[in-house]
Amino acid sequence: MFGRLRFNEIWVKWIKGCLMSTRVSIFVNGSPMLEFMVSKGLRQGDPLDPFLFNVVVEGLCGLMRKALDKKLDSSFNVGNKGVKINILQ
Repeated sequence: MFGRLRFNEIWVKWIKGCLMSTRVSIFVNGSPMLEFMVSKGLRQGDPLDPFLFNVVVEGLCGLMRKALDKKLDSSFNVGNKGVKINILQ
């Protein structure tokens, strides 16, 4: 997705690094234990979450535009002026 949106390759590596190389440590009886790798992606409250959501939705909008061009899907009219809608974001 990042490649299609022409993000710089270095920036993409940084984002992947943030998502795949998290190290955490837990406290047991008040003492920190050894760090371990966590690789499940984003967590609740992660500051990257809203940004990455917008990137993915931008890709979805592009796919919808292509589907409309190829007549694989159709828009529907909303309101008195008949505004064409194909995806609600």
